[in-house]
Amino acid sequence: MILELVHIDVLPDHHEQFEQDLATAAATVLPQARGFVEFTPAGWCVERPDVYVFTIGWETLEDHTQGFRDSALFEQWRALIGPHFAQPPVVEHYAR
Repeated sequence: MILELVHIDVLPDHHEQFEQDLATAAATVLPQARGFVEFTPAGWCVERPDVYVFTIGWETLEDHTQGFRDSALFEQWRALIGPHFAQPPVVEHYAR
């Protein structure tokens, strides 16, 4: 399994709506993606309160980088959570 670790700088005053939209996206969009395994919200950073972290488990790296990111599902995902980004997310992949 590949673990995608995501750091997102969220716009000030968007915290509550971001969490709601992220929960919706995680419950409705991700389960439709080929290779999706799990979504785990980690929460807000203590030192940098506008930074939110979560992980997404994928069966393979390609399930995320090619299958999901090149799909209409990714567009739905980004439409829900993208308006809350202060800057592009930092995404890293880890072998598990």
